Formats: sequence, structure tokens, C-alpha cells
Amino acid sequence: MNKHHALPDNQRVVVTGVGMATPLGTGRKEFSRRLFGGEGAIDVVQAFDTGRAASRLGAEVRGFEPRGLISVKNLRRMDRLSMLTTASARLALSDAGVSVTAENRDRVGILFGSAFGATDVTAQFEDTLFAQGPGAVNPILVPNTVMNAPAGHASIELGFRGVNVTVTHFAVSAETAVAYAVSEIRRGTADVLLAGGADILSKFYYEALSKFHGLSPDDGGAEGARPFDRRRNGYVAGEGCGLLCLESLSGARKRGANIYCEISGAGLGSSPAPPTAWPKDPEGFRRTFLRALGQARIDLSDASAVMAAANGSRALDAVEAAAYEELFASCADRPWVTSIKGAVGESFSGGGIRACALALSVEKGWLPPTVGLEQPAAPLNFVTGKKVETHLRHTVLSGISFGGTYACLVFSRCEK
Repeated sequence: MNKHHALPDNQRVVVTGVGMATPLGTGRKEFSRRLFGGEGAIDVVQAFDTGRAASRLGAEVRGFEPRGLISVKNLRRMDRLSMLTTASARLALSDAGVSVTAENRDRVGILFGSAFGATDVTAQFEDTLFAQGPGAVNPILVPNTVMNAPAGHASIELGFRGVNVTVTHFAVSAETAVAYAVSEIRRGTADVLLAGGADILSKFYYEALSKFHGLSPDDGGAEGARPFDRRRNGYVAGEGCGLLCLESLSGARKRGANIYCEISGAGLGSSPAPPTAWPKDPEGFRRTFLRALGQARIDLSDASAVMAAANGSRALDAVEAAAYEELFASCADRPWVTSIKGAVGESFSGGGIRACALALSVEKGWLPPTVGLEQPAAPLNFVTGKKVETHLRHTVLSGISFGGTYACLVFSRCEK
């Protein structure tokens, strides 16, 4: 039985807005239409030459126009990652109906996750530094090489002065940022927090992933993203930003805000794994999953659905599927399992985009299909082909990173 309502309303954390700039579109309306319509955004990379890499595909944010969302004055100082983040932050606040004012700006903040930061700027900075010397480096590049530049730019553009933290936690950076944002609101250090993450595609980043043999078609066969599929042979690199607007239930009700869902539990964990490899033993992830359910005070049988971390990697998908088979073996009704990485690729901070997707799912009662999944490699209750319409009382966002780090979040329907 769900007992998380034992928390006072000022410690119950709800999602009141979503903002995103993704391969499936910018803003809630376009993103939702394409996500639940089962569309994919993977195509041949256009932004740069993929060079000698065996891969050619990527999930790029195309058609992004920042001028209507960011002032011209600040836009000139921003790198692309900061633009995606700042635009998403504005969209999330607008969706939530939150205006930053002199009265509330010290209580509005951001917890931002990025696995790799502005790799395009860093590569440009280093190329100039080593080829021409320090005197040739454009000074405007320097501030954008640091990991907290996107969160800083967002705060300058939007005017908030509260909690401002950047989290780097490999492939669970965004999920970890959301978990910490929930704890900050529960501690009373902020009234409104933007939480999620972003990463971008760049030539340097793409070639590095290729050299680590992570990208499809790592094991031969046709290139593509196929989460949980028998034919999977690596992931397709993606990019984009997704941010949630979080606040306490009491604060949201006082404002009369629309509530997408409640984040009722979070679990963080780890287990031994090489720095550039996914864990092989499901035990560490299983413990983290149960930790999140425990904080939400629900049982395994209460979970309606899981938004999985699976991205088409042989190792990641195998360990995650094994964990779910063990976890739900005794459940009469197994939860739905879906992954959106077949549609938006693997951006490593894509937990922000996935969190937005899951918040929309809980509100609408829709689960998006797992694009690319045609031959399931495990006996799980997968969402394939088209969206599933169902009541989603409690759902879990799963995050698994190479290096053996985990983050799971429970999104629960907040009954009127």
C-alpha cells in the first residue's frame, strides 16, 4: 500500500512544468506529438563529418531557434549547450506558470546534470591553444568550457538567484540532479527548482565514442538503435536538453498550478564496473531500484511501468533486463517496460528528456513505444509498435551508467 502521503504537503515534490529541446522537437507540444506518435529522430549526422568512424547516424536537435527564447544580448555569449539549456529552462518555467520576480528570485534555482559539457567549445579552445598559443584564444570561449556554464547562463537570462548546482555523474547525471533537487525542496532550501540535464553532439565527442566501440554497429550488422532487441549492436549517439520544474505540493496548490505528477521516491547506488563499461551483475541496480520504491513507500506490485535505461548496447540492455526479470518474477501483473532511446538516442544526460517524457506519460496515461524493438530479447511486458493507454499510478525512471552507477526515480500520479 502507498504510504508516501504521510509526508506533509510542503515536503511532497511535484512536477508543474516541463521544458525541452530534443531531437523530437522543442517544447512540450511538438515533443509530445512525436513521442507518443512513435516517431524516431535518428538520421545521418548533418552537423559535422563523421570522418573515419564506422557509424554515420545520430539523433540531432534540428530546427532549434533560440532567438524567441533568449535575449540577443545574452545569446551572443552562449555556446550551443547553454542555448539548449536556457531555452528549456524558460519553457519549463513558462509551462509551470512561474514568473521570476524580485520577491521570489532567491528561492528559484536549478540543479543541472551534464556528462560531458560543451565538448565542441572545449575542442575548439584546445585546438587554438596548442596550434597558435594562449594569445590566439577567443576570451569568450573560456567561461563556456566549464561544466556549470549552462546553469549559469540560464540563471543570468532568467534572473533567478537560488540554488545553482551542476552534477556530473556519467550517464545518470540528469537523474541524479533530479534526485538532489527533490531533497533540496524537501529540506526547504528552495521553492522552485529546475532539474534535469543536457549534452550535445560534436565531432570530437562522436569520434571519441566511436573509438570506445560503443556506437552501433559495434558488432556488425545494420546500424541503428534497438533497445532490448535481439539484433542490437550498440547505441546511437544523441543530444538535447530536458528540464522539469519542481516545487512542493503545498506551493503548487497555493498557486493553482497544473500538476503533472509527484516524484515520490529516489534511489542512488553503485557497484564495481570498469570506467568505460556497463556493469555485468544486476544486483547493484536491483538494490537501487528497490531503494527508490522504499523511499516512495510502495511495493514492486504497485509499479505500473518502467522507463528503462536500455539504449541498444548488448551489455546494458542485458543487465537491465535480467534485473527486471528477477525483480518482477513474483508479480502477478508485470509492469510495462519502455525505452525512448530508440527514438532520441543515447546522450548520457538524456535522463532529463526521459524525465519529461515520463511526467507527460503519467499525466496523459500514455506510454510511448520502444522504437526499434521488434524481436524482444527478454520475456518482459514491452511497449512496442504504438503507445499504450493505461492508468499509471506509480512509474519508475531507471538510470544505469558505465562505471556502475545507478539512479532511479519514482513518478506517481498526484490524485486531484
